[in-house]
Amino acid sequence: MQSEVVVAWIAGSKLAVRRGMSGATGNIYVGLHEFADMMLPLHFLREGDLFLDIGSNVGSYAVLASRVCGATTWAFEPDPTTIGYLKRNLTLNNIEGLVRVFELALGRSSGEISFTVGLDTVNKVASVGEKNIQTVCQARLDDLIEHHSPIMIKMDVEGYEEEVLEGARVLLKNSGLKVLELETVSPAWNDLLTNVFEFERAYYDPFTRKLTRQPGGLSASNSVFVRDWTFVNSRLMTATQVEVLHHAI
Repeated sequence: MQSEVVVAWIAGSKLAVRRGMSGATGNIYVGLHEFADMMLPLHFLREGDLFLDIGSNVGSYAVLASRVCGATTWAFEPDPTTIGYLKRNLTLNNIEGLVRVFELALGRSSGEISFTVGLDTVNKVASVGEKNIQTVCQARLDDLIEHHSPIMIKMDVEGYEEEVLEGARVLLKNSGLKVLELETVSPAWNDLLTNVFEFERAYYDPFTRKLTRQPGGLSASNSVFVRDWTFVNSRLMTATQVEVLHHAI
């Protein structure tokens, strides 16, 4: 097994990384490996917020949300090996009290499901014939959320986003949920989010702090949906600057 390297990261946080962690190690070279997507929670989240990190991997977003912003995070990760790396980063940043780890997958139903393991950021719900799979627990987000009211969700589940959203229809109606970041969104769910759940497709430029309805010049890996545009925009504009590679943003 490759030995870990602990690196200083954003605002006094740290990351324990290993060779082969394609997402986490990217933070070493470019500051934030998903720059626009990571700056959005850094500028939006505040102490006391609840942030859902669905497809947490080794916890990069959880560290930003809880160590840097002081928010509470629910981190969802099914791969047992990756969970160990995730918990290591929580301990390293002394945020075990702010981050609740759910060792399971999310979907439209509860039960068990086949999941790939050992593939770093591309672990996913397994298709027929795939290798390196393990049976993991799956739950509906609506069954877990109870009285809690998350303000932001980041979801990166390698094409399984629609299944997770199907199991979160009640939550999506909660007006307290203001921001969604989704790696993949189908045309059908794009329409549902905008026409049924009253979100708007949004684009964010961290340098100008501008939230716009049309694409700008800065690329992003995820699709952003915003509810209550005035509230979200106000938070973004008034957030404390964050230093990334010696630049205050």
